[in-house]
Amino acid sequence: MSYLSIEFAILFLVFLGLYWSLQQKTKWQNYLLLLANYGVVASFDVCFALVLAGYSAVIYGLSIAIARNPEQNKWFVISIVAAIGNLAVFKYFDFFRTVLQDVLNLLGLNVLLPGLEIIMPIGISFYTFHSVSYLFSVKKGELDVPHWSDFALFLSFFPSIVAGPINRAKAFLPQIQTQSIREVLEPHRAFTLILLAIIKVYWLSAVLAQHWVDPVFASPMEYHTLDLIFALYAYAIQLYLNFSGYTDLVTAIALLLGFRLPINFNTPYLAMNLRDFWNRWHISLSTWIRDYVYIPLGGNRKGFSRTQINLMLAMLLSGLWHGAGLNFIVWGAIHGLGMVVLNVCDHYFGRDRITHHSTLIAKLLTFHYVCFAWIFFRSTSFMEGMEYLSAMADNFTGVELHFNSLIYIILLFIFYCFYPVLVNVPQQFCRLISQVNWIALPFLFIAILWLVISFAPSGIPNFIYAGF
Repeated sequence: MSYLSIEFAILFLVFLGLYWSLQQKTKWQNYLLLLANYGVVASFDVCFALVLAGYSAVIYGLSIAIARNPEQNKWFVISIVAAIGNLAVFKYFDFFRTVLQDVLNLLGLNVLLPGLEIIMPIGISFYTFHSVSYLFSVKKGELDVPHWSDFALFLSFFPSIVAGPINRAKAFLPQIQTQSIREVLEPHRAFTLILLAIIKVYWLSAVLAQHWVDPVFASPMEYHTLDLIFALYAYAIQLYLNFSGYTDLVTAIALLLGFRLPINFNTPYLAMNLRDFWNRWHISLSTWIRDYVYIPLGGNRKGFSRTQINLMLAMLLSGLWHGAGLNFIVWGAIHGLGMVVLNVCDHYFGRDRITHHSTLIAKLLTFHYVCFAWIFFRSTSFMEGMEYLSAMADNFTGVELHFNSLIYIILLFIFYCFYPVLVNVPQQFCRLISQVNWIALPFLFIAILWLVISFAPSGIPNFIYAGF
């Protein structure tokens, strides 16, 4: 069930009324929310809910063993292996089976590995990462083992289970375990975020996908180089609008339920370099990779050269997390290589030298490098990404120009220059509607929704990150 559908909106409003009727009984609110979480997961497939329940039970049991034996590492190691192993089976089994089969064939070994049809459960990447943060916190003594229902609610929290953001146990579990009476948090901001999400995902992102991104990426050899360049920029914007729009929506839903989710985006395309980009893009993932992959590998504690190896490994794992394919590994490698080069330049020529010379040049270089990497992120395979690159190199002549691409590229540049001003519009809108009578707000919402639907393509757009 899409969170942008009318059916979800109606069910959520009914649930919200029932949820807040239990305001004086926080524990009952939690039980009701837990039931709703599993209902949402089961709406995709009942088996997904069963997998989540079984996984939650195993991780919870192992966390009890960790808490009871804090000096023994074996239970912690077993729990991490169980968490990552479960993800590997559902998400990566076929990928690694294919790779291993190719290796056996190259070695001339006549061995046929069995194939399995495994459907990846919705949200498995996100609740796996949630559970890893929980296991680390229990191991470090940052958290006591909670009541089983609180833990199950933490893993299954429906606003963030489909496509994030990634919640840290030590920040989110206290919100579940609170003894205080919950309240709706920042209602005007929640209202603004819902409208912003609808505009971003339902309209702008969907228009870019339908009219430019999808047709060009489907047949890159048929399009002019300028068309391909514009489609790549369009995809960069589409992805940001879609993912940040989803984050806006679920942040608003969480606020209406009395919860706060972590910030996941902070104007990433205004980043000065790749390091700055990953401090702004999918922040809950980048900080998770830093804390649970990069630092455990040694971080920057074992010399300059080892630091670059750790960084590259972290970015490769980030790429692999996004998808079981060579194209995602290449995407991670491009970012890893870019950050290694950045660190080498900082080390030998002075930190942020380009930024000190010109912030605009630094931003544009970073934006173009990130867009280049998106080619492999958007492509369904490595070869498809190489085909897109080949078309960009070869199709400057002899191919008809489909769009007024040069004009669009200039308009995009103008928009990029004015973007720092535009990012403040939602905050100003929130301030404005805080002065509007609550009776008028539903009519304002309906009017904006009607305008968006009028301009938006037909159908309900998908959340891109739900596939990861």
